[in-house]
Amino acid sequence: MKAAIVGATGYGGIELIRLLHNHPEVKKIAVFSSSQEGKTMAESYPHVSEIIDETLEDINVDHLKQHDVVFLSTPPGVSADLTGQLVPDTKVIDLSGDLRLKDASVYEKWYGRASAETSLLKEAVYGLTEWRKEEIEKTDLLSNPGCYPTAVLLGLAPLVKEGAIDANQVIIDAKSGTTGAGRSLNAITHFSEMNDNFKVYKVNEHKHTPEIEQELSGWMQENATVTFTPHLVPMTRGIMATMYAPLHKGWTEQNVKEIYDKAYNEKTFVRVRKSGTFPFTKEVYGTNYCDIGVTVDERTDRITVVSVIDNLVKGASGQAIQNMNVMFGIPEETGLYSVPIYP
Repeated sequence: MKAAIVGATGYGGIELIRLLHNHPEVKKIAVFSSSQEGKTMAESYPHVSEIIDETLEDINVDHLKQHDVVFLSTPPGVSADLTGQLVPDTKVIDLSGDLRLKDASVYEKWYGRASAETSLLKEAVYGLTEWRKEEIEKTDLLSNPGCYPTAVLLGLAPLVKEGAIDANQVIIDAKSGTTGAGRSLNAITHFSEMNDNFKVYKVNEHKHTPEIEQELSGWMQENATVTFTPHLVPMTRGIMATMYAPLHKGWTEQNVKEIYDKAYNEKTFVRVRKSGTFPFTKEVYGTNYCDIGVTVDERTDRITVVSVIDNLVKGASGQAIQNMNVMFGIPEETGLYSVPIYP
């Protein structure tokens, strides 16, 4: 296959290149940028010198259409404009948030900008691979989930789908490494501000909130609202989402463990921990795994779910490639099997 990456100089873009470079079905990778046309990838990222020699091209729709798949690793607003010009001539995987929310008014409220065309919002399949595989197999337009929603939704799905909890009662306490904020410099991720520090941010305002609620609502068949609080921690990669919710009567830790094992037993990239053990972010570093630990506090009848991912892989580029594999009828783990980098 021939793959194109728009926005190749961001963290999501360079991670796509790292993973696609070793993908057995991808024979050519073209890279595009609206601001660094004519530069080589090695000029932006010297660590790929003599490995990746592609030169960045200006964004040209006709040229993009010549590729089998186009990854849009772009800021909000760019994908909304480009996607309609590319589909159906090529398959598109959008890593921005432009196509995730099905209600245009919700997008405009949370993102503060005009939404993509309604027809594109309806056509785009939300690419939470473990739960949407049949839809993903049939689509030419995929909206890749956000990093926080990936960790949260994979962690909560078995409980919500089996009716063990009321999603409206969920509290989500999530922490992310600084790469989640992108490569552009800003005060919140500046070394002097972030080092030896721990920050809460966008309290009750994070744009991943409606994405989480949208998917939970679909599973519950009623509107769901959650409390979602994100934090930044002084590390490069990783997300840990810790979720709390009261269990409905009759549910025990054994019942809960059984539904998780059943849900993910045949899912390559979701690993459910044994009772009494919980995952750490370093244990999925550099991989497409999501590790989940669950426990029930019988004293309070509340469940705690801990879900960890690498925000740049399972939370972005790795999941995008997993979805690409499904879209092209390739085994979904192709090009993604790797042992976590540890320590």
